[in-house]
Amino acid sequence: MFLEIAQIDVKPGLEAEFEANVKKAAPLFKRAKGCKGMELQRSVEKPARYRLFVRWETVDNHNVDFRGSEDFKSWRALVGHCFATPPEVEHTRQVVAGF
Repeated sequence: MFLEIAQIDVKPGLEAEFEANVKKAAPLFKRAKGCKGMELQRSVEKPARYRLFVRWETVDNHNVDFRGSEDFKSWRALVGHCFATPPEVEHTRQVVAGF
């Protein structure tokens, strides 16, 4: 299992629209091959900064399957205009479970 972490800075004033459109996009992720869940978190200190967390079975499920799909185009159409800068994306895997 891999965790995609996308840091997304949103244009000022578009936060509510961005959040609503991420909610609308949830079904796109739910039906994506290998996607096991997604959530959006908003920074307290920097309210225009978000982190999107998506759990994937494999990195290729994200980079190849999802990004090559029509659903990815739909995702970007819903939220892309809200981005202040291109999202920073990385993939991690758990190496220690604390409790």
